[in-house]
Amino acid sequence: MTRLSIVLLAAVMFSAMYLVRVQYESRHLFTEIERARAEARTLETQRRQLEVEKRAQATSLRVEKLAQEKLAMRPVTPAITEYVTAHAQAAAASGAREERAR
Repeated sequence: MTRLSIVLLAAVMFSAMYLVRVQYESRHLFTEIERARAEARTLETQRRQLEVEKRAQATSLRVEKLAQEKLAMRPVTPAITEYVTAHAQAAAASGAREERAR
């Protein structure tokens, strides 16, 4: 009877130690999940901020301003517009052929 009691006591002690270990791992994994969720929320917030900045950088007014300042472009007006007709293209192509033939 005492042997059986000792074996049962050892089994209870083993199961209690195992239960404590499993609870510790469970808590540890739960804190890791919460940490990952917090990081995901932070990354989502940063992504939204970057999207807002991207939209602000791509506004037509900003693009036009940069084109005028850095690329020295100017708006199109009818005074500087050149119209090309099919007849002019053919004449230019034949002129280019004559230049190559010489």
